[in-house]
Amino acid sequence: MPLTPHPTMLAPAEAYALWAASYPAHAHNPVMQAEERAMLGLLPATLHGQAVLDAGCGSGRYMLHALQRRAARVTGVDLSPEMLEHARAELDGHGYDAEVELRQGNLLELPVADGWADLTVCGLVIGHLEQLEPPLAELHRVTRPGGMVLCSDVHPIGHALGWLRDFKADGQRYAARHTAHLYGQWHAACAALGLQIERVVEPMLDPADIPADAHFDRTALAVPVALVFQLRRTL
Repeated sequence: MPLTPHPTMLAPAEAYALWAASYPAHAHNPVMQAEERAMLGLLPATLHGQAVLDAGCGSGRYMLHALQRRAARVTGVDLSPEMLEHARAELDGHGYDAEVELRQGNLLELPVADGWADLTVCGLVIGHLEQLEPPLAELHRVTRPGGMVLCSDVHPIGHALGWLRDFKADGQRYAARHTAHLYGQWHAACAALGLQIERVVEPMLDPADIPADAHFDRTALAVPVALVFQLRRTL
């Protein structure tokens, strides 16, 4: 989350259409690296035989992790056709013995059957929606009873400090619209939907991840940068 002077704010679909060409299929900044370490720490060590949904898959980074952990079926859904093309190019280069599918869709109406996923992953996506409960309801719907949902988002502290989901394209700076969802809102929404909060992790930046020449808000070293939830569908 580098400091940047007044980037142009875009709706998520517009932002990722521009961002896709330069968006790697791995955690490519210190905030994402901290978030990913927390998410992978909650991801089961083996997913052998399981169906995994990556909701808001982007360039496919969590799909790749699911495949590495031997998931049998992996489906990625994303709003952006440009990001899906990027994910397809990344996934085509890996010869995993699994059913892999990419579908265009959004978190308010996922193109996945009820209870399809043993594990649903949603990394750094929900903040792109203004309301929290509707996308959580969809993650609940597509996950089987007893299944796990792993969700992450930029920490609300970052939003309060003015951090942006920003990037550069064609020499211009842009940011994707983002809404902070507080822990209390997560707690209330999960309770209403039948999603049990099993673990909450608030990862901090690792100073070793920060390039020596980086220009960023030094406050980021003293606060959590992501909010990560391990949820269980109980109803």
